Amino acid sequence: MTVDLLQACPDLDTRPFSHLLPSLDKALVTTNDLLTLDAQDVAKRAQVPAQDLKKLADAILVALHRDLGFGLEEDQSNTLLPPAGDVAWNTISTLDEGLDAALGGGILPGYLVEVTGESGAGKTQLLLTLLLSSQLPPPRGISTSALYISTEAPLATTRLTQLLATNAYLSSLPAVEKPSLDRILSIQTPDLESQDHILRYQLPVAIRKHGIGLVIIDSVAANYRAEFERAGARAGATAMARRGAELVQLGAMLRQLARNENIAIVVANQVGDRFTTNSSFTSNPTSRNPSHNSQNGDIKEKPGMPNVPSEEPEVTLISPDPLALDHQQRWFTGWGDIQPSSNGRTQNLKTPSLGLVWANQISSRLALTKEPVYNTQPLVATTNGQDAWNDGEKEIVKWRRWLKVVFAPWAAPTDAVGVEFEILGAGIRHVAREASADQ
Repeated sequence: MTVDLLQACPDLDTRPFSHLLPSLDKALVTTNDLLTLDAQDVAKRAQVPAQDLKKLADAILVALHRDLGFGLEEDQSNTLLPPAGDVAWNTISTLDEGLDAALGGGILPGYLVEVTGESGAGKTQLLLTLLLSSQLPPPRGISTSALYISTEAPLATTRLTQLLATNAYLSSLPAVEKPSLDRILSIQTPDLESQDHILRYQLPVAIRKHGIGLVIIDSVAANYRAEFERAGARAGATAMARRGAELVQLGAMLRQLARNENIAIVVANQVGDRFTTNSSFTSNPTSRNPSHNSQNGDIKEKPGMPNVPSEEPEVTLISPDPLALDHQQRWFTGWGDIQPSSNGRTQNLKTPSLGLVWANQISSRLALTKEPVYNTQPLVATTNGQDAWNDGEKEIVKWRRWLKVVFAPWAAPTDAVGVEFEILGAGIRHVAREASADQ
């Protein structure tokens, strides 16, 4: 009774009913039994007063209604949509004007935000910057502390110290306004069990106790991969269904926490390679021109007949069914929505981990992509005196990186590949379009 009661109503004050809980636990009475069965029957089963049992059931109902946003007259005001005059549009800045412009000012509190990308794309660099900027006063921050929950590597305090010393804006602040590592809490979750316990029970207490306004989880997929994809783990539909149910519970808990406490919860996510078939299908569903599949039959070109341009650009379909996941995921994963001919190069397709189930839990997705830049192949002289290209191995000179808003309730999706940025000692900085085009 006590365990599932804390899971269903974590904010319920159980002190008035402390004399009932041991008897209910001994009788194996669950919260569901208490709400659905007759109070007299449960009282006889647990040997407790029926009147006190009814009071406990009523308190649980009130707590559940409060969490769902209905049930009491004084709680009928919608807390999700407060009056416009009471809302302050405060965001957590990336400390770069170009990236903030793409994000609509920065990361908005009250939402569950995912930052996804392959290794080396700059996820951790962005998250470390947010840890510092959240301590700044508006409009660059929200004047709160931050919490960093790591599932893999510990918090990079050396990099945080470097940012404080070399970033142009942070280093110019007086000591009173300058962010501090003392206001950044960190904890590691080595396995899925400890992660669930920390997020469910310890995190809400820490947020209220330390005045936390930003929670970062780096990364959300690591423990799930270790639990469900390790050697010897159970595979098949049953394991995937269990993982999906746990992801739904995790997403609902984090969204509710972000909304109720008005904090920003940013999670890093890993990616995997996406494999597609060689065949592709060209479709123009909005075109008004007759096609070979129209009821008018095949239309053959006649000599002298002008070519009628298509009213809409053709879209290459990954699947013959436009509603299939293989085709639709191009617009909510962050990879695959750009035609290869639009930028003269093919895109290395990736898919964020945890699949469609997790994509439905998050409020916003930011995709970080990267692409290698190779050195130019030098001309070499052959034995007969003719110049030829050196076909040897290419050397990677540097990496180009982009930040892309895939979807967000407060910012429009980013066009094309996104905003290009670079990682420097002073932090992340966007690359001007002119300089990006020259590369």
